[in-house]
Amino acid sequence: MIKADILDKDLLQHLDSLEEDKLHIFTMAEGRVRGALFHGTRFVNQIRAQHKLGILETYILGQASLCAALTIPMMKDMEHTAIKYEGAGLLDGYSVEADSTGYVRGYLYNERIPVTKPLENWDLSPFMGPGNLTFSRIHKDDKYPQSSSVDVNGENIAQDFAYYFAQSEQINTAFNSSIQFDKQGKVIGAGSMYLQIMPKTGGTAILGSQLDSHQDETEEDEVLLQKIENAFKACPSLGLLYSEKEVDSEDIIIGLFREFKPIITLKRDIKFDCPCNENQYLNYLQNLPKDQIEDFKKNGPDPLEIICRNCGSVYKIPVSKI
Repeated sequence: MIKADILDKDLLQHLDSLEEDKLHIFTMAEGRVRGALFHGTRFVNQIRAQHKLGILETYILGQASLCAALTIPMMKDMEHTAIKYEGAGLLDGYSVEADSTGYVRGYLYNERIPVTKPLENWDLSPFMGPGNLTFSRIHKDDKYPQSSSVDVNGENIAQDFAYYFAQSEQINTAFNSSIQFDKQGKVIGAGSMYLQIMPKTGGTAILGSQLDSHQDETEEDEVLLQKIENAFKACPSLGLLYSEKEVDSEDIIIGLFREFKPIITLKRDIKFDCPCNENQYLNYLQNLPKDQIEDFKKNGPDPLEIICRNCGSVYKIPVSKI
């Protein structure tokens, strides 16, 4: 990927004052619940710079990418997940990919969404509309990806992700994502979080192999899970929190879930990045039919300009290299 520069000096100064972008993975309630919190303010700003997006487009692709980043802790070994939404709205859809190595990339099907009047809220249904959300996973040694789809209403991307896991994976999962803009439309804060209820057979010795994972929740379990759900719903806007210089991710986790004794198990970097490079596209061009290559040499254009749809990188390849 050719990394696009963020040129706004005031924005850069603000970003330098914030906690670093990082994914914090944690467990709580003696292993019954796992989750992750991702600070992604720089991450979303990089997405915007790569694709040269407006406010609405940044909000949609940023939300989808923040949620996609949260799927990385769920991956097993070397895994790559492609998430595609195709809807009936003006957006048409989006594609985001997350890789176990720690990168996310993606794009909107329509990067210039027409807006005819000022937005009154962040209800995305006029732009996304009812649609289909598909997850395709491929592991290192798989020949073909494993895919599953659900129908979603397209009003809220985080809720669409949660609905997918409930319906397709049969796992009770909650997602929360948020992007904060200032009065000039700059992204000054962004973050996402997920919680997932684990089977009773997982987690700790207390909840270990002697239990039947299919047994009904006890009244005590239901009370515990309801309390955790209430704590999750009580989380303020993550985008607003991360826009404030003194906010720390560990403090957010402990502040929200102190009663359930959260343990942060891992911190890792997540980047908006893409494995594309000039040699990859040069190899593609060199394998075109000879008559097409000759046409380029005679009629141009020269250089050839190729844009990676996944990250917006622009490669200008001289015809003499083909």
